[in-house]
Amino acid sequence: MHKHLKAVLELEDGTRFEGKSFGYEGSTSGETVFNTAMTGYPESLTDPSYEGQILVTTYPLLGNYGVPPQREKDDVSEFYESSGIHCRAIVAQDYSWDHSHWQAERSLDEWLKQEKVPGIYGIDTRALTKHLREHGSMLGRITVEGCEPVDFYDPNKENLVEKVSTKEVEIHGDGDKTVVLVDCGVKHNIIRCLTRRGVKVVLVPWDYDFNSIPYDGLFISNGPGNPDMVGKTVENIRKALQGDKPVCGICMGNQLLAKAAGAKTYKLKYGHRSHNQPVRKAGTDKCFVTSQNHGFAVDTTTLPDDWETLFTNMNDGTNEGIRHKTKPFFSAQFHPEASSGPKDTEFLFDDFISLL
Repeated sequence: MHKHLKAVLELEDGTRFEGKSFGYEGSTSGETVFNTAMTGYPESLTDPSYEGQILVTTYPLLGNYGVPPQREKDDVSEFYESSGIHCRAIVAQDYSWDHSHWQAERSLDEWLKQEKVPGIYGIDTRALTKHLREHGSMLGRITVEGCEPVDFYDPNKENLVEKVSTKEVEIHGDGDKTVVLVDCGVKHNIIRCLTRRGVKVVLVPWDYDFNSIPYDGLFISNGPGNPDMVGKTVENIRKALQGDKPVCGICMGNQLLAKAAGAKTYKLKYGHRSHNQPVRKAGTDKCFVTSQNHGFAVDTTTLPDDWETLFTNMNDGTNEGIRHKTKPFFSAQFHPEASSGPKDTEFLFDDFISLL
């Protein structure tokens, strides 16, 4: 039998949602954001871009297919996007206490308990999401019955990239060409997508001066939080842009590349987190459905003359990628590596490799 302890999600404006606890029985706080994907909670929970955030899932059911095993293949996690959960908590309308999937090793409830991450279900996630859309992402805290409440915590006030980045240089894969991958909170599928294409990947910490080592191409990863906190990486990218070696960025990488070029970024009202964001490629009528997870965006009006928009979000017109007009530099705000989510734009890895 499951204990159905009461749990409350309280937002910084005083709005309260009462539900029941699953996973770890403890209090927590963070920035409350919503994701409209229908599947992929193991990938989302382990995505370092969710560091410091309370994840609200708009799909009404959670936990029905359990959690895959935590095992490594070629030095990266086989089914997860990092070595552990980065979300502060997860919020669902309903939790399935019975799970079924041929790859499932344990239940979501068991995994959350092991990782000490609270879950809350039995609340109206539609009303919560509408509230966040109207008022913007806001700080929240979850208090489980019998536990002391904690203070509100604002993850955007600290350098989350430093928190999640690797502390040492790692080598992945093998090949004639070497790609430096700057770890701002890299998803493991970016490493998989690069090594699968036959290149050697040198994964370096966020503040590492990669200009001091030989490489054929530079790749800047996704990551959590505010790009304004990541000045050291921007300085190193700026030096690289003086040369002609190919540069590609994903998500946070798009924002850092833009900042290195001289553009500005800003915080979105409630961000883009889903598998179903339509983006249009500049100069074409071609749209792609993309996986996204970001709370900040590039201000295209601040791009210098030698840069241009590469992709635009069809929902709100925000920037989804940039490219240099003459040099082999480009980036995407969305996730071409998907995981989870549509693989429609994985060709961007081929585009990058073909430039090396």
